[in-house]
Amino acid sequence: GGGGGDDRHRAMLRALGPLGASAPRRLGRHLRWLSTSPTLSSPPAAPAGAAALPSEGRVSLLMELGDRPGALYDVLRWFWKHDVNLTAIESRPKPLSDQHFDVYVDFEGAKGEPSTDALLERLRAECSNMLVMDDKDVPWFPRQVQDLDLIANRTLDAGTDLESDHPGFNDALYRRRRKDLADIANAHTVTEPIPNIAYTAEELATWAAVWDRQHPLLERYACEEYLRILPLMQKHCGYGRDNIPQQQDISNFLQRRTGFRLRPVAGLLSSRDFLSGLAFRVFFSTQYIRHPSKPLYTPEPDICHELLGHAPMFADPDFADFSQQIGLASLGASDDDVKKLATCYWFSVEFGMLRQGNELKAYGAGLLSSFGELEYACAPYRPAGGTDERPELRPWDPFQACNQAYPIVTYQPVLYCAESLQDATDKLRVFCDSMPRPFHARYNPNTDSIWVDRAVRRPEKP
Repeated sequence: GGGGGDDRHRAMLRALGPLGASAPRRLGRHLRWLSTSPTLSSPPAAPAGAAALPSEGRVSLLMELGDRPGALYDVLRWFWKHDVNLTAIESRPKPLSDQHFDVYVDFEGAKGEPSTDALLERLRAECSNMLVMDDKDVPWFPRQVQDLDLIANRTLDAGTDLESDHPGFNDALYRRRRKDLADIANAHTVTEPIPNIAYTAEELATWAAVWDRQHPLLERYACEEYLRILPLMQKHCGYGRDNIPQQQDISNFLQRRTGFRLRPVAGLLSSRDFLSGLAFRVFFSTQYIRHPSKPLYTPEPDICHELLGHAPMFADPDFADFSQQIGLASLGASDDDVKKLATCYWFSVEFGMLRQGNELKAYGAGLLSSFGELEYACAPYRPAGGTDERPELRPWDPFQACNQAYPIVTYQPVLYCAESLQDATDKLRVFCDSMPRPFHARYNPNTDSIWVDRAVRRPEKP
């Protein structure tokens, strides 16, 4: 839309006009105006009656400008004149030339639109050379929150495909219950209320056994943020020893506090699919519970892990921002970078620790939902968690953590500790900004959609 862009463009032109071609050298080699951190506020909604742009409505240009005062001003003013919004601009000295510099520009529009075609014609007259660049091919990623329904059922297991060593493998009733819950999750859509689950007496007894074992350790070793939130969820969401909270009640509570919500799934998702939900402040959550024969053990994430470990922390603003930051950085990223982000997620959202006062506290769900992991990680005494061993504690550094190997079925030999949730978020932001992403993405909560600053082309289906 053009209505809100005029003042921004005028301010930019006033700032850049006097600098002319010296702007790249004074402001740095890699300038990026209007392409901001993905955690900043969303772009304003289009004015009423404005024409909606296609979801991929971006044009990318490479312009060669002469090195003279006001050269940048002369091209940027035409965006304002033609009522076209810039989304990203980056300038670099031209290799092997001190007489020209290159400017990469992305803006809202599409070739064939009158305003875009008129702008391109005008820019060609102002530039030494100009190239309209092809859209960048990227892996599929969700643009609207409804797109999450296209990936929510792509579980790595069917929710009922139990391994032979699973406690419920030979229990026909348990397997049938898992199938019923998987069917409910697979039929759900993200924009609908989550159906209530009538948990059985046996399932409630399993939940109570976990609550009784975990709650005293949480009071001692959970971070301050978790301990502030849990009583509120007991009051507003039905958390308690004798009741498994309903996911819709939790979603209502989280949305009022941080905009997060839950979306039921039948089982584990791939890292790319799972992280993409976080970009929309959506957490994919299982609904089944571990087998009653081993209430203090689960080989997979279950409702105890999701609701006791993850859900309370999503009510904290810093943790919510942290989680969404990982999700936004994963959109359109390479497989290797998604793996790095998933590893950072493992060492933070799942197994992250903080120093509060002189004590170690947990904020990761893998710790908060497991009495053995929590005691092993945080207790100053030994034995703890049934072992005399201690984890190696390292300062939170996503640049190092992203390459750290980790086990799945044993205690973590290496854990990362941040000074605070804000410290964890700040360091993750630096890490995400350093990644060679094909575009920068922002979430618009008003439209439940993802805004990107570059011209990209994605497959039609995931």
